[in-house]
Amino acid sequence: MSKQLLKSTAVVGGMTFISRILGFIRDMVAAHYFGASLGYDAFIVASKIPNFMRRLFAEGAFSQAFVPLLSEYRTHKSQEEVQEFVNRVFGCLGMALTVVTLLGIVFSPILVMIFAPGFASGEGSRLILASEMLKITFPYLLFISLTAFAGGILNCYGRFAAPALTPVFLNIMMILTTIFLAPRLSNPITALAWGIFGGGVVQLLFQIPFLTQLKLFPIPQFCWKDKGVRRILGLMVPALLGVSVNQLNLMLSSVFASFLPVGSVSWLYYAERLMEFPLGGFGVALATVVLPKLSRHHAKVENDSFSTTLDWGIRWVLLVGMPAAVGLALLAGPLLTTLFQSGRFTASDVLFSQSCLIAYALGVMGFMLVKIFASAYYAKQDVKTPVRVAMLTVVANAVLSAVFVIPFAHTGLALATSLAAILNAGCLGIGLFKRKIYQMQPGWKLLSLQLILALGAMSLVILLFNPTMEIWFSLKNGERVLRLFSLIVSAGSVYVATLFASGLRLRHLLVKTVES
Repeated sequence: MSKQLLKSTAVVGGMTFISRILGFIRDMVAAHYFGASLGYDAFIVASKIPNFMRRLFAEGAFSQAFVPLLSEYRTHKSQEEVQEFVNRVFGCLGMALTVVTLLGIVFSPILVMIFAPGFASGEGSRLILASEMLKITFPYLLFISLTAFAGGILNCYGRFAAPALTPVFLNIMMILTTIFLAPRLSNPITALAWGIFGGGVVQLLFQIPFLTQLKLFPIPQFCWKDKGVRRILGLMVPALLGVSVNQLNLMLSSVFASFLPVGSVSWLYYAERLMEFPLGGFGVALATVVLPKLSRHHAKVENDSFSTTLDWGIRWVLLVGMPAAVGLALLAGPLLTTLFQSGRFTASDVLFSQSCLIAYALGVMGFMLVKIFASAYYAKQDVKTPVRVAMLTVVANAVLSAVFVIPFAHTGLALATSLAAILNAGCLGIGLFKRKIYQMQPGWKLLSLQLILALGAMSLVILLFNPTMEIWFSLKNGERVLRLFSLIVSAGSVYVATLFASGLRLRHLLVKTVES
C-alpha cells in the first residue's frame, strides 16, 4: 500500500514546513530592516544567482540524473560497487563545482549584468552592490550542491527527514546575521550575504553523520571515465533545461524586473516566497519521495505500479495544491500585510506585491504538477522530452513577459511565469498519456466533483469573512495574526469537512503500489 509513501511525504513535508516557517520569519525580519529598497533589490539578485545555479545543476539536473542511477546501482550492484560509484561522483562533482565557484567569484559583475542588466542604468549603484555581495554568496553553490548530493543518497535509502530539515540552518543563520551582524557593518545589507555563506557551510556539515550511518561517506575519487559518471553527465546535459525550467522562468522575471522602478525585484520576491510555500512544503516533498519509488519501479520493470504511483502523486497534488492556490489568490493582501508590513515595508509595498501573488497563484498547480511529471520522465531516464517542452516553455515565457511587462509592469512578469508553468505541466502530462506511461485509476470523476464542491465552500467562507484591505491596514499586528489565522483555519476546516461529507475517505487515496 502507499501508506509508506504518504508517511514519507508527511515527514519531508513536515520538515520542509518547519523550514518554510523559519523562512517566513527570515523574510519578515529582512522586510522590517530593509523593506523593498535598492539594497534589498541588489541582495535578491546576489542570492538568486547561486540559488538559480544550485536548483539548475544540483537539485535539478544532477539530482534527477543521480538518484535513478543510484537506485539502479543499489538494486543490481554490491555495497562496494555502490561506494565506489558514490566516491567517483563526489570527486568529479566537487572538482567541477570548485572551478565554477572560483569563476563565479571572479566574474561576478558580468553575472549580475546577465541576470539583472537593468542594474547598470542610472549611477549603477545596484550593480556595484550586487556584484560585491555575489562574491560572498557564490560559494554557497559549492556547499549546497554537495549538500544536495548527500541528500540524494539519503533519499534513495529512504532517509528523508535529515535532507528536508537541512534548509532550517540557512534560515537561522540569515536571521542571526540580520539581527546581530548587520548593525555592526558599514553596509548592513551585506549581513544577509554572509548569512547565506555561513548557512551553506552548516548545511553541508549537518549531512555528514547521516552518511556515516549508512556507511556511504564519500571519499573523493577523480575518474571522469567511470561508466556511472559518464551516464550521469549524459543525462545531465539535456536535463539542465528540462527539470529546472521554472527556475529559468523565475530568473527571466528578474531580468525584466531589473529595468522597472526600484522595489520591483523585491515585490516579485516577496510574492514568490509565498507562492513557493505550498510548492516547497508539499510539491517538492512529494516529488522527492516519488522519484526514488518511480525509479525502483522502472528498474524492476513494474509498469503498472509505476503508473499507479504516479496517479497517487497527482491526486495528492490536486487535493493540497488546489486549495493552496485559491487561498493564496483570495488572501494575497492579508497574507502580505500580516507577514511583511512592518518597518520599511509599507502598505504601498503590500499592494504592489499583492497583484504579483494573485498572478503567481494561477500557476501554483502548474509548478506542482511539473515536479511530479518531470520525476516520471527522469525515473525512466528520458531527458529528451522534458528538454523539448522546456525550450518551448522558456520561449513562451520570454514572449509573454515582453508582452505583459508594458501594460502590467511587475505583475505581468508574474502572470507570464504562471502561464508558462501551466503550459509546461500540460505538455508533460499529455506526453505521459500518449505514451501510456500514465493511465488514470478509477475514481477520478467522483474526486473531481468532490474537489469542486470543497473549493467552492472554502472560497465562500473567505469571501464572506475577509475584510477590506483598508481594515487590514488599520489592524494591529496581533489582531492581523489572529484574524488571518481564524480565516485560514475556518476555510481549511470547511474544505476538509466538505470533502468528508461528499464521501471522500483517506483509504480512497491509498492506492496499491508495489513496495520494494
